[in-house]
Amino acid sequence: MYKYREIPTESAQSLKHMIKSTFFQQLGRCVVSESLFDQVPDIVHFVKDIEGRYVSVNKTLARRLGFEDKDELIGKKAHEVFPSPLGDGFSAQDSNILKTGAGIHARLELHIYPNGKQGWCLTYKEPLFNEQKKAVGICGISRDIHAPSEERDDLAILQKVIIHIRNNVEQPLRLPELAEMAGLSVYQLDQRIRNLHQISAGQFITQTRIEKACNLLRCTSKSIAETALECGYSDQSAFSRQFKQTTGVTPKAYRQEVH
Repeated sequence: MYKYREIPTESAQSLKHMIKSTFFQQLGRCVVSESLFDQVPDIVHFVKDIEGRYVSVNKTLARRLGFEDKDELIGKKAHEVFPSPLGDGFSAQDSNILKTGAGIHARLELHIYPNGKQGWCLTYKEPLFNEQKKAVGICGISRDIHAPSEERDDLAILQKVIIHIRNNVEQPLRLPELAEMAGLSVYQLDQRIRNLHQISAGQFITQTRIEKACNLLRCTSKSIAETALECGYSDQSAFSRQFKQTTGVTPKAYRQEVH
């Protein structure tokens, strides 16, 4: 069993306190969610600073990583407490969020913990900004998927389809072809995505395209026409209508708001 341990010292405790207090001071506001998430055993909650060090975690994360006291995690990084390559992958994911300013929402992931526990979850992460609108860290949760009627292999197949959608939003994404990829009927695929994301398969495709469009409009200088093509819309007018229907503003207005 992989378990990270160190002998606590007075100086180590002082360093943990400094890391935590310094982070929340620059954030300019207090995050009070830690004690709340301590009461929810099927959700992992964490806050990390710009260096990727944990500054706040809930009891569930500490327990699954084999720590008796959650404060033992403060100041450590993902690659120090998760087995490789999982920890390195989390760090790379965090770096991309801090670089682009784009969070991740309801991403299906299989987590494997050092204490032997593993399971599917939906992960949400968002960058945290200080009062000068500079990214200073990340907060996130991973919610366990409770699906007693689903076998783990079914979730792995569904993950394959979801990853294909996310990696190919610029291509036509036809439900019959996606269902065939998963060895399911269109109805079965739609029901599994509804159970997981609370939206239909078609809505999930639209959501994925609009999320990518938001990232491109916020983080690049690509034209709206180029953005439409990269997100699977051959018609700029159709893209603009869908974007406004989904977000409430036009692509142009969205870009002006976030810049």
